[in-house]
Amino acid sequence: MKSESAYIFHLSSGITCVFSPVSAPVAYCALGVAAGSRLDPFRLNGLAHLTEHMLFKGTQKRSAYHINNRLERLGGELNAYTTKEETVIHATVLKSDLAKALDLLSDIFFHSTFPELELVKEKEVIADEISSYKESPSELIVDEFDQFLFGTHPLATPILGSRSSLALIKRSDLFDFAQRFFVPSQMVLSVVANISERQMQTLALRYFSLPSAPYMAPPLFQGELPAPFFLEKYRRTHQAHCLIGVRAYSIPQPKRIALSLLINMLGGPSPNARLNLLLREKFGLVYNVEASYTPYSDSGVAGIYFGSDKGDLKRCSDLIRAELDKLCQSSISQQQLRSAQKQLIGQLAIAADNAESKCLGQLKSVMVFGKVEPLELLADKIRAVTSQELREISQELFSPQVMSTLLYV
Repeated sequence: MKSESAYIFHLSSGITCVFSPVSAPVAYCALGVAAGSRLDPFRLNGLAHLTEHMLFKGTQKRSAYHINNRLERLGGELNAYTTKEETVIHATVLKSDLAKALDLLSDIFFHSTFPELELVKEKEVIADEISSYKESPSELIVDEFDQFLFGTHPLATPILGSRSSLALIKRSDLFDFAQRFFVPSQMVLSVVANISERQMQTLALRYFSLPSAPYMAPPLFQGELPAPFFLEKYRRTHQAHCLIGVRAYSIPQPKRIALSLLINMLGGPSPNARLNLLLREKFGLVYNVEASYTPYSDSGVAGIYFGSDKGDLKRCSDLIRAELDKLCQSSISQQQLRSAQKQLIGQLAIAADNAESKCLGQLKSVMVFGKVEPLELLADKIRAVTSQELREISQELFSPQVMSTLLYV
């Protein structure tokens, strides 16, 4: 199977492999599994993230020291991350060392031993990470907003967990989590390297020909979702911090593309984003204002964040509200629409030109959609978005009746 130079094939173990050839001396590889923090058991929040950390602490044939030095001494890099819906380990090496990287990814995902002494130390490391996170209000406000927005739903819980939940996690919990969810049928192996398709297949078979294992999908959680809220929390900070947001479209919903375009127009990374031009460039009220959209398998979050002097908080909020009202009440011009579409397509093309981003992006795409969508097909979908569609989405998501607000003052 081929899609925009991406080849997809399946191993008998159940692992899906996606490969893109490139002409470069550096190779990128990643192994991901559809298991993130939303699968943490009740009272053991942070288990998925702790398990990811502990994958590096020893296997049946490697110590933590040997894992850390296996690629680094070759000039390569090894890293990992946990989101609410996936765990990913990825490596960057010279092409000649790709086999070593794949061997290591397979070993730490399938043969980790989770040593007790390392577990005690790693809990302290993550506890310090939680403490530093709490000292960053621009990051902490996102987690707290999700907790209020999703209520008792698993998407409400922070990825890192808490000091109290970490203390409850035992070594046996790590084994149980890995045995239940680190299953080949839920995994994707992604490689971007200067090798042939046949070489890729040979390497995948060599290091990932594992016994297939049954996967018991967790039950769909029908958690109670709270009504829209307006909350103020006192924080000892110089600035006021504000997050305005709403539950939004899930990954399978077609409106996801149009909302991504709308969010990019409002507060994307470019300096010409509407809210940046308004709050920073025109009035000098903020250093940072941004809009974001995070889609999940069954929901999503669209939000606007800014930090300002406390005396400017109301003015910033009023300006943002006025800008959202414009989008709700009138359609943007065709010229503005075409410009916004071209800008987003350009951003996606530039991101796809980065080999590491390509490796991780195609992994996510295959994990979610089972395919790698060609950039031009995605561009066509963006070009198909209409001004009326953007207006309807604005009315649905950005009206005062449905949006929630969390303030740190």
